[in-house]
Amino acid sequence: MVDLLLAIVHHLLAFGIAAAITAQLVLVRPGMQPPAVQLAAKYDIALGVMSMSLVAIGFLRVFFGAKGSDFYLHNHVFWTKVVLFAIIGLLSIKPTRSFLRWRKAQAADAGFAPEEVEIRSVRKTLMTEIHVFALLPLAAAAMATRLRLRLMRRAPQLNIQL
Repeated sequence: MVDLLLAIVHHLLAFGIAAAITAQLVLVRPGMQPPAVQLAAKYDIALGVMSMSLVAIGFLRVFFGAKGSDFYLHNHVFWTKVVLFAIIGLLSIKPTRSFLRWRKAQAADAGFAPEEVEIRSVRKTLMTEIHVFALLPLAAAAMATRLRLRLMRRAPQLNIQL
């Protein structure tokens, strides 16, 4: 039951992260107005909280989940997912710094709007993030398929019907 709850929360967080990046992409565009700066920054905070939570829940699944840590720690697809998520985290630094800078500028001047060059740059980074993020479900499916194949091979030995 714990494994199921961890899996559900893990997947909901992943969908939330995808939604937050997508929302930022909707907001960060040429001609963006001051209210969009505040909203994009709020989505960025939510993205950070969800990302840290996803990592925490993910590692709880590794060490306390039904598959056991050996399944994950010796699985190259798992480490691929970890590296992909780390790349997304590193990519997110640039937009976060921009949002912080924009909010500070907006605090000094309520009519502040970011320059088009910077908007395009942040948007390009967000696009890269969402494209790298799209690889994560592929890796998750590869892990699930590998587990199923392994169980199918062992099913006769374990006297299990799959």
